[in-house]
This record gives sequence, structure tokens and C-alpha cells, in this order.
Amino acid sequence: MKNRNTLQRRLVLETVRRMHNHPTADEIFREIATENTLISKATVYRNLKILSEQGEILHIPIPNGADCFDFQTAPHYHMECRGCERVFDVDMPYQKDLEKKVLNRNGLLIESHHIVFQGLCPHCQEQKALEHQKKTG
Repeated sequence: MKNRNTLQRRLVLETVRRMHNHPTADEIFREIATENTLISKATVYRNLKILSEQGEILHIPIPNGADCFDFQTAPHYHMECRGCERVFDVDMPYQKDLEKKVLNRNGLLIESHHIVFQGLCPHCQEQKALEHQKKTG
């Protein structure tokens, strides 16, 4: 049984690495299910949790949306497009000491941070501009 879990875990990890697009757990499951109908959604979710806890993949919590996973595990920032809801890497240096800069008046011990910016990707910006042109015409 332990070997089976290892094979399933490897399949989940390989799928996340192959997708390269910050997939959700459901997207990862659908990708795997196209070739392997024996793996359950619960198995995929469980292995994603284990892989992220082990540092093999990055778990990206998305406020008001489905959490995503990233094959790039080095700390970096993300942006969620409010148009297409896709998640993108943000090209800016990770602020390692940001926790120290936060004024903490409540006695909380801040150990790390995860920031997800929100906005529009280039494609959705273009779509919005086209819609605006049609309206103003």
C-alpha cells in the first residue's frame, strides 16, 4: 500500500510540474483522470497536501477562489486575474524581511507571508478595451 501511495504521489507531482500554469486541485485531477481512471479526487487532494507540506510544490491560497499549486517552490509572488481568474507569477523580488517591517501591536509572531495581487492580465485588459470601444463606438 505504501508503494501505491508513492506512485500516486509521483503522478500528482509530475502532473503539477508538467502543467506549468498554477493549476487548481480539480484541474490536476482532470488532467490525471484523462490517462489514469483509477485515481480518485480524494487521493489527488491528499497527495497535493503532502507534496506541499514536503516542499515539493507550492500551495497558493487564493482568497475567494480555488487554491492553486505551483511547481516553482522558491518564494515568489502571484497575481490573480479578476477577469479570467488565472494565476500568474509576478516579476518582482521576494521581500524576505517583510515580516519584520509589519507593525505588530497585537503580540502576533509573524513568521512568513504570502501575497496574491489582483488585477487584469494582458489578455483581459485587451478584452476590456475592446468591450469599451464597442460601447463608445
